[in-house]
Formats: sequence, structure tokens, C-alpha cells
Amino acid sequence: MITPTKEDLVKLYNSDLEKLLETSSKYMTDKISFCSLVNARNGKCSQNCRYCAQSSYYPTQIESYPLIEVEEVKKAALDAKSNHARKFAIVTSGKTPDESDFDKMLEMINEINKIDGINSCASIGILNEEQAKRLSEGGLKRFHHNINTSRSYYPQVCTTHSWDERIQTCKLVKKYEMELCCGVILGMGESIEQRIEMALELREIEPDSIPINILMPIPKTPFETYIDKIDEENILRTLAVFKIANPKSILRFCGGRMRLSEENQELALKTCVEGILIGNYLTTIGKQPQEDYKTVTKLGKTII
Repeated sequence: MITPTKEDLVKLYNSDLEKLLETSSKYMTDKISFCSLVNARNGKCSQNCRYCAQSSYYPTQIESYPLIEVEEVKKAALDAKSNHARKFAIVTSGKTPDESDFDKMLEMINEINKIDGINSCASIGILNEEQAKRLSEGGLKRFHHNINTSRSYYPQVCTTHSWDERIQTCKLVKKYEMELCCGVILGMGESIEQRIEMALELREIEPDSIPINILMPIPKTPFETYIDKIDEENILRTLAVFKIANPKSILRFCGGRMRLSEENQELALKTCVEGILIGNYLTTIGKQPQEDYKTVTKLGKTII
């Protein structure tokens, strides 16, 4: 099929929803990818991302803690495996990895890789070249780093670092031959056109996995009242257009998917979403993994 242009995607976005989902379903397989994470360091982040409970700019009063122990990560990875996850991520707050913690993070990655059937992933911030090289040499299989929103809307979301810094990290991940997980947060006030821009910007990046988060407004953050910035129909339209624009990438349900009804979550898993981050997220609650397993089985999908 011919690669769709921005104009094509805008037209698709605004087309009949049933026909749009029928189009995106042509790019689907019968497989669903499960992954999981551990919140390995929480809070006290120096960045001012306006959606985030962990930013030190906002009085959210969440619990903050330093990097957890390696054994705790190993236990969490084993639990994830028991719930059919095939990839497991360590996630830390902060703009960049803390060099004093870096060796310990590499040890965590090594322990995850020792578990048969689990591949390591890390989401530890903006990387420099030396850090990317060390992670690759340390055996990291996949790195997660979102663009969060479109380039044109990024200044409305964060001003303490740039969209281009995020892109540079994505390029380093690919340079050092790790898989890339790179996605967005929907419902932060972006326009429909900016959602299309995100889809196209991700197409340029070519991530292996595209995590889709839907904003869960956090009290005391600047976006605390943003619950009405996107509705279920527009979430489905966005997911479908993302899949059409990025047919080789796995779209993955992540934080905020509970804003969709059970019916629409299942509809998305049939037509445009091929991955699920199971369990809880960083500062918000997800589904029990057993529920996702039952849903995927009911839909006749195979977990990979």
C-alpha cells in the first residue's frame, strides 16, 4: 500500500469510524505482546513536564524514593514472567540517568536477562552517547523513551528540555542497535492535526513499539483539569491512524487506557492495538494482569 501523506491521514481520521477501524485492522496480526515494569526510582524530578506527578515543580506529595535494590527488581521481573510478560523494564524518574546509579542499573539489566523468557528494557531518561554505548554493551535489549507529543506542541508540555533532545536519545538507541519503544500521551490539549503530526513523527523514528498513554490528570499538576481534552471516539480514531501510519510498529496500551470502556478496549485490541503494558503504571493504577489474559484469550489472540 502507498505510504499515506498527512492529508491522507487527516482524511482518514475524520472518516466514518467503522470504516477507519476496518482499515487499521488490515495491519493487525493475531498476536498480543505483554510487557511490564518496575518503578525503580520515584519522584524529585528536575523537569517541569506539566502532566507529571513526579516533577519537583508541583506539590503532588507523592512518595519519593531512591533507586531500589537489584533483588527487588529481579523479584518483580519473575512476577511479570508469571503473568505472561515477555519484556520487563526498569523505570526511573529524572531527566537523565544518575551516574552514581548507573552501574547498579546495569546490574539490574543483567539480572533481568538471566531470566529465561524475559527481555530487558529500561526507561531512564535522556541519554548521552557514552551511556547508550554502555547500555548496549551491558546487554540491554530495548530502551523506552517517548516523544510524548508533537514537536509543535511540546513547548506547551515541557520547557526544561526540548523535543529534539528526546529525538537524539532515540537516534542513539538505534545507533547502538537496541530496540526502541517510543510513544505518546494523548489528551494534553493537542489538536487533531498535532495527533497526525505525532503519527508521522513516529513514522520517521520507526520504533519497534509505540506505547499509547492517555492522560490521567494528576491533582496539583498544571493539567489537573484536562479530563475533557479527548474522548473515547477520538482515542479510537487516533489509535487507528497511528497504526495505519506505523504498520510495522506494535501499538501498546499503557497508562490511562482505563479511560476507555471495556467494549472500546476490546475493539482497539481487535483493530489497532497489539500490545499491553500489564499491571500498574508509575503513579496510576492499571488492570490486574489476569484480567488482560482473560480478555486476550476471549479475543482469540496469542500472547507473545
